[in-house]
Amino acid sequence: MIGQSDYSVTIMIHKTFILKLYNAANMQRWNDKIRPVELRELDKQAHKMMIAWFLGKFEEEQGFDWLEIIEGGIFEFLQRIVLTDLKPQVFNRIKEDQARYNELNKWVFNQLEPVISPLGGEFCDRFRNHFSSTDDTISKKVLSAAHFYATRWEFDIIERANPHGYEISKIKNFLQGRQEKYYELKGIQQLALYQRYRNFIDLCGQLRFQVRWNYVNMNPRISVLGHMLNVAILSYLLSQEIGSCPKRCSNNYFTGLFHDLPEVLTRDIISPVKRSIEGLDKLIKEYEKEQMEKEVYGLIPDNWRQEMKMFTEDEFSSTITIDGKTVSASSDEISDRYNSDSFNPRDGELLKAVDELSAFTEAYLALENGLKSIELTEAKASIIGKYKNCVIAGIDFDRIYAGF
Repeated sequence: MIGQSDYSVTIMIHKTFILKLYNAANMQRWNDKIRPVELRELDKQAHKMMIAWFLGKFEEEQGFDWLEIIEGGIFEFLQRIVLTDLKPQVFNRIKEDQARYNELNKWVFNQLEPVISPLGGEFCDRFRNHFSSTDDTISKKVLSAAHFYATRWEFDIIERANPHGYEISKIKNFLQGRQEKYYELKGIQQLALYQRYRNFIDLCGQLRFQVRWNYVNMNPRISVLGHMLNVAILSYLLSQEIGSCPKRCSNNYFTGLFHDLPEVLTRDIISPVKRSIEGLDKLIKEYEKEQMEKEVYGLIPDNWRQEMKMFTEDEFSSTITIDGKTVSASSDEISDRYNSDSFNPRDGELLKAVDELSAFTEAYLALENGLKSIELTEAKASIIGKYKNCVIAGIDFDRIYAGF
């Protein structure tokens, strides 16, 4: 049963912001090259943040702030949505001139201000500071390296289809030169040394090619990977709205980012199929856990596995950690009693609600774009009805849906 609450916060995430995230689903990458598969900006940004988690885990002992990586990723994603038509070579030249880059980012902020201003003045200030600051912090190095690695991963696909194509050799030499810049990061060193780590990054990237609503004609067509990033971003921002502690915010973000990772082993099984046979949903979950143990957890360091299990198993359960043991606690209980890093809280209820909000948005966009589908219309109405008068962790989801 969906949780209810006696209080709610002012909703700062509006329809316009949610829809802005989905703009990236139609942004084609490498669109001047032969592409054996579609490469979209939304998927690139999702893959980038998975790689940022991987690289960041190797740097945790240095004591950096995970929220800087999360928000930096959000800021750079929004920047890229605005600068969609700017070719990377041109963008990189502009970045070399700090004065011009500052002017460009002022223009970017002006374009985004109507969309992000409801998120608060502090969020807007952090957005501006992220691009105006030249501090070479560990979080910025991780984000930059993750951006590079995700780009190189795409280029490996492009190069196979364009082995002698225009600019291919130049791009390859440029990327090889950039890689040397990041060798100071332990995670980049480890990726160069160990095939299993490269396999983990590759496995995450394969979710670009698995689409949601596969049985329905969709526009835009959303991949499982892109869906996961949108769930992560919205979960993080809603966590911020309710005053969540840093660990709660990062747990909610990364659970959103990885929550459908098991689908790389099982594919995206639609809800009607899961509900068609009693006990099938449970059987699928058990199979996913078995396959994750067999195929995925061995690709990352042993001491990371428990965290990855939290992100991918029982991801919609709200939990805390007491005396080293994971126990259940509702999102309202977390807000009232356990909203502290020491309890390692995670809002599964909130994540489930955001997951369904994302599904609703996908159906909404397809219908708005002129597609006629009984399945989409019914899904949209069902989700709205489910969250009627529903407050989770202080978030009034009914008011979010009212904006649509």
